[in-house]
Amino acid sequence: MKDFASYGGEGDGEEFLSRYAGKDEGALTKEIYARAVEGKRAGTLTNEQIDAFYARFAPMLDAAKRKKLQKLIEQLKRM
Repeated sequence: MKDFASYGGEGDGEEFLSRYAGKDEGALTKEIYARAVEGKRAGTLTNEQIDAFYARFAPMLDAAKRKKLQKLIEQLKRM
C-alpha cells in the first residue's frame, strides 16, 4: 500500500488482503497507522476516506478484528 487511500476501487480489497496475508496482525496495524499518519500530515487523507477504508474492509473481518479496526479508525480520525 503506497498510501492509505490507494486501496481504491473494485477488487482492490481482495488484492490488499492477499498482499498482507500471513503478515502479523501487529505489522498490518502498524502499516495502516503509518500510512494514515503520513496522509493526515500531508493533508491528503480525510476522515471520509478513513471511513471508506473501514467500510470496505470491515465486512471481510471477523467480529474481533472488526472491533480492533474500528478502534484504530477512531484513533486515526481524532488526529
